[in-house]
Amino acid sequence: MAKIEQAIREALARGARREIRRAVRPLRREVHRLRRVLAQTRRDLAGVRDLAAQWQRAAGATPWRPQVSPEEAKAARLSPRLIRTLRARLGLTQSGLARLVGVSAAAVVQWERGHATPSGENRSTVVGLRRLGRRDVKRILAAMPKTAPARRRSGRARRRQRRGRR
Repeated sequence: MAKIEQAIREALARGARREIRRAVRPLRREVHRLRRVLAQTRRDLAGVRDLAAQWQRAAGATPWRPQVSPEEAKAARLSPRLIRTLRARLGLTQSGLARLVGVSAAAVVQWERGHATPSGENRSTVVGLRRLGRRDVKRILAAMPKTAPARRRSGRARRRQRRGRR
């Protein structure tokens, strides 16, 4: 009797395993398919994140530009004194003005001393700043990235560094 019972149990177990396999096989296939889809989605998302980071860096790298016509920029007077008073009226430091215009602080110093004048895009930006108030300037500066552009080394500094490597 024990042998018949055992044979029945084994037959039932085999049948149950067969039914379970039949039910699980499509589910396994679906799980594998979904894992592949998920992996592809993650790769796509990583690509999109990289692209968004590039756009963000590009947006942060471009300085603020006002809407000024070329004729208006060309006709505007920009003396060293006017640049200094504009900077004072807006409550900007030389480096703050430089960040807004997209030049170095040394360029602003040269403009204020009269050794150089802004030209091209820089000129139109300075002319466009005349239309803004302190609040507008603060808002624009707050939206700009805080990082300063990398400084270029002089020829002497580069040669000195090369000698130090040898």
